[in-house]
Amino acid sequence: MSADTPEISVIIPCKDEAENITILMDEIRDALQGRAFEVVVVDDGSSDGTGDVVLRRFEAGETWARAVRHARSAGQSSAVRTGVFAARGAILVTIDGDGQNNPAFIPELVDRLKAGGAKLGMVAGQRQKRTDSLAKRYASRFANKLRGAMLKDRTRDSGCGLKAVRAEVFRVLPYFDGWHRYMAALVLREGYDIDHLDVTDRPRRFGASKYGIFDRALIGVLDLIGVWWLRRRRKVVPQVSPITPAE
Repeated sequence: MSADTPEISVIIPCKDEAENITILMDEIRDALQGRAFEVVVVDDGSSDGTGDVVLRRFEAGETWARAVRHARSAGQSSAVRTGVFAARGAILVTIDGDGQNNPAFIPELVDRLKAGGAKLGMVAGQRQKRTDSLAKRYASRFANKLRGAMLKDRTRDSGCGLKAVRAEVFRVLPYFDGWHRYMAALVLREGYDIDHLDVTDRPRRFGASKYGIFDRALIGVLDLIGVWWLRRRRKVVPQVSPITPAE
């Protein structure tokens, strides 16, 4: 494996996850053993030294471990975007920093994306047996039903952090705070196909969620209308081919 030319970049947006991140990185390393990969941790203005945990691993010889830092917290969506543009791999995998997403599913996400050909833009995880609080599960269920009805994005669970996306697709998606919850609709808008993989959820080991239910609920209504508008405003995705001289 060459750390200079990774095929896979695993992007972890996180805020104050120093206790969880080192365990998660060990799991990612084990899951991707034998593959060319890097892990890009985006420290979203943490105060607990999350980024320093990653730096120490890099300095100890784990050159697949990289970290970038926001000077102040900009939110999960912004952290994902920072990771997307810092990553060097052709396939970008996102995973939450709290450890609830299981990295054991990353190889299958990647393999499905590669097997699907250039037309397949994303393979997204869909959680089963969720371990979140009852309030979070109900809020998520309602949001997913409303989103599905409006956007027709063929996705049961848009909030799962585990996703594998082609880098060239990820980087052309329109950005706004909250975009990571509408990835399926945005990928479809660019003319690509999507696929899904059922994954299991795990309890958080340490700490508490930094992004609240009501933040998502109140802002999510405007985001949903915005994505609905974006999809309606793109009627045709052009199929581009080079013009060559006639023989």
